[in-house]
Amino acid sequence: MKVFLQIRWMRLLAGLGLAAGLALGARAHEVGLSTAVAQVRTQAVTVELTFALKDAEELAELDANRDGQVTATEFATREDEYNEIIATTCGLRLGDAFIPPASVRSLLDTSNNVVSLLEFPVGMFERLDLHFEVIRELPAGHRTLFSLVNAAGQTITERLLNQNSPVTTIRGDAEASAPAGVLPSFAGFFWLGVEHIGIGYDHLMFLFGLLLVTHRFRDAFVVISCFTLAHSITLAVATFDLLNLPGEYTEPLIAATIIYVGAENILRRGHPRGRWLLTFLFGLIHGFGFASVLRDLGVGARGGGVTMPLLAFNLGVELGQIAIAAMALPIIWRLHRNPAFVRYLVPGGSAVVVVLGVFWLIQRVWF
Repeated sequence: MKVFLQIRWMRLLAGLGLAAGLALGARAHEVGLSTAVAQVRTQAVTVELTFALKDAEELAELDANRDGQVTATEFATREDEYNEIIATTCGLRLGDAFIPPASVRSLLDTSNNVVSLLEFPVGMFERLDLHFEVIRELPAGHRTLFSLVNAAGQTITERLLNQNSPVTTIRGDAEASAPAGVLPSFAGFFWLGVEHIGIGYDHLMFLFGLLLVTHRFRDAFVVISCFTLAHSITLAVATFDLLNLPGEYTEPLIAATIIYVGAENILRRGHPRGRWLLTFLFGLIHGFGFASVLRDLGVGARGGGVTMPLLAFNLGVELGQIAIAAMALPIIWRLHRNPAFVRYLVPGGSAVVVVLGVFWLIQRVWF
C-alpha cells in the first residue's frame, strides 16, 4: 500500500511538473534585451538601435513563409514596413518640438539581430530628450541599454531603459554630465538581476532541487553560498570576456544539472554527501547563463564600463535568490518534520525537478 501511494504521489507531481514545464519552459530566464547607441555629430544625432530577431518580429511580421527563419530576402520585403514602425515609435524632443528621425535604415545582421540606424537633423543644443516608445510595443519586461558615445566611439554614459521609463536625456555638454547616468543605471541593472532570478525558472528549479533535501540551516547555508560563489565567478569571467561559453552549450548544460540534482535526490535519499562540491561545479555553469544577459546588452562593448553593471546585476541576483530561499526554507524545514513528506513528497518533488530538466533539455537541443 505504501509503495502504491508513493508511486501515485510521484506520478501526480511529475504530471504537474510537465504541465508547469509546458507553461513556463519557453520563458525560462528570457528577458527581452536591446541596445540603443547614440552619437552627437556636428549637425545630427544618430542612434543605432539593435533588437534580437525574435523581438523585431513582435513589431513586424518578418517571416513571410512562416518557416521559423527570416532570410535576407524576406527581411528586404518587409524593411519599409519595419522602418516605418521604428520611425513612428522613436524620436527626440528639443524644447517644445518633437522631431521624428529624418531617415531610418535597417538590416538583418549575421547574428540574427535587426540593426536600425536613425538620423535626426539637430544643430547645437543644451538639452534634448530621446524617446524610445518602441519599447512599449514589446513584451512585458523588455529592457534597452542606452549608451551615449563620443566621436571616437567611446562610451560616455549608459542608462537602462524600460517600458515605464523609455526616455533619456542628452545634454550639449554630455561628457561633463556623464556621472548623472550612474545611479539610474545601477538601479536598473540591480532590478534586472532581481527580475532575472525571479523568472529564471531553470535556476530556481536547480536551487529548489538542492534545498528540498536540506533540513537544517547549516546545509542550506553551504549550498546557497557555494552556488553564489560559483556563479559569481563565471559571471565575472564571462562579463570581462576572459572566457565565454556559447548559449547553445550553456542552456542544455543548465538543464542537465537540474536533471542530475533531481535524480540524485531520488537515488541517494537524505542529504547527499559532497553536495557543496556538486553545487559549486554546477554553479559555474549557471554563471555563464547569467552572463548572457549582460552580454546580450553589450555591457563592456564600445569602451563602456563593466564593473558597475556587473556588481549591480549580481547583487540583484543574490538578493533575489536569498529572498526566495528565505520564503521557501522555513516551509521545507517544517514539512521535514512529517515522515510522509520525507518518504513521499521529497522523491515526488525531485521527480518534478527531473521532468522539468528533461523538458528544458529537449527544448534547448532540438527546438
